Amino acid sequence: MNRLGRRVPSRTLLRGLRARLVVGFLVVAAVSALTTALLTYREARNAILQRSQDIAVNDLRAQVNSLAPELTVPPAQADLDNFRVQLERSGKSREWDISVHYRGVPDSDEGGLRRGVVIPADLKSSVEKRHVPAFQRIDRAGAPWLVIGMPVRQSDGQASALSVYAQLPLSAEEANVEALVSAAQRGALPVLILAVIPALLAARGVLRPVRGLRQAAGRIAEGKLDTRLEVKGADELADLSRTFNDMAARLEESMAELRRLEANSRRFAADVSHELRTPLAAMTAVTDVLDEDADSLDPDTASAVRLISQETGKLARMVEDLMEVSRFDAGAAALHPDEVDVGETIRKTLQARAWQKRVTAELPEDVRARLDPRRLDVVVANLVGNALHHGGEPVRVVLHAPEPGADRLLIEVFDSGPGIDPEVLPHVFERFYKADSARARSEGSGLGLAIAMENVRLHGGTMRAANCPEGGAVFTVDLPLRHDEPNETADAEGADATSAAGPRTAKENDV
Repeated sequence: MNRLGRRVPSRTLLRGLRARLVVGFLVVAAVSALTTALLTYREARNAILQRSQDIAVNDLRAQVNSLAPELTVPPAQADLDNFRVQLERSGKSREWDISVHYRGVPDSDEGGLRRGVVIPADLKSSVEKRHVPAFQRIDRAGAPWLVIGMPVRQSDGQASALSVYAQLPLSAEEANVEALVSAAQRGALPVLILAVIPALLAARGVLRPVRGLRQAAGRIAEGKLDTRLEVKGADELADLSRTFNDMAARLEESMAELRRLEANSRRFAADVSHELRTPLAAMTAVTDVLDEDADSLDPDTASAVRLISQETGKLARMVEDLMEVSRFDAGAAALHPDEVDVGETIRKTLQARAWQKRVTAELPEDVRARLDPRRLDVVVANLVGNALHHGGEPVRVVLHAPEPGADRLLIEVFDSGPGIDPEVLPHVFERFYKADSARARSEGSGLGLAIAMENVRLHGGTMRAANCPEGGAVFTVDLPLRHDEPNETADAEGADATSAAGPRTAKENDV
């Protein structure tokens, strides 16, 4: 569980930053310990073997120099055997085997090179031909051995025909090295366990500001733009916190300015629409009177009167649309649901606009839902009007009877036009959007589909647009069969607002 009370999957924990920091710290510690152990092992092993080797060589040289002058020249075989025995006895605690060879005197089974001492060829060549001491570590039956070759010089410093070879086991030294390795292995595990503590502390020090940053970002996403981080220290994380605070401050300023501008624009649209209603009402009354007398006027005057009447009607419809949109923006649009026969409500919408002959309706009987009939009328009128003006006849309205136990209601409006450009589809419900930007003016306000979408959302439903495979466009309204009781907030202009219930208020976006 995290601090927000949410269960965090174990897989997420294993892949989290804390786990990666701890694992990385342990890997570094393990690699460092292993590298140090390997270097220590190599140096200690070489030092131990080199020390034993130097002592053995010095001891053998000292004994040879001490006993060799007693030999007669040339020595007899018995003298050589006696010399070998004395050298082996002088080894003290060293268990070395000695082999003595004198050039010109045959080797005996007791003291010659055949006596269990296997001399490497290159070592023998260095001793007998170049007359220099030589030693070599060899492996025999899985055990380490040291072989030493020592040429014996005469009293005048000249090389003699006598050479001595010794071999001694290095098992004791190898045991010391193995003990060193075992100690290193035993100490590695506690070191790794102890490394977890600083790893956790380091991870905590890194993750604490990161966690704070994540929480602050979450509060910013929730709209709490006054969120700020506490800045501590002068490292990169502190710089990140300062940058976040600067970003939050600028975002808060920008959002405040946007809200102010948006509120001003909404207020302007609402004020202008409201102020235009009174003169437009008077103009509409006058144009209605002039329309009645147009037949008695001369043709030019009658044409001008009808044009004024038509344009005044368009302006009145646009003002009503703007007022309706301003209600949605201000949150003043109220929903007044009632138990209605959906099919009958749609049929009345088509009859009120004299669309029965232009629109085919497939409306099953007794499909009831708790909806706002006035707003449902707006939705259907705008969709059908949009299909007639910008799609193509015939237009078909289909109400789908819900399946038993279903809680959703579907209404589809089909047209027979060329369909909607795929680039336009994502924008059809945007305000004032026109698919053809070359058109200077449109019969509609460009708000019809946007108003229909807002009315559907107010019911808790959705609306989408698509192209049919057989041609034409289809608009689908998805509504819940029942809606919660509305808010008591009154519609600011709902009592006297002229909605899309009449023929003059069928609006459409310019698609």
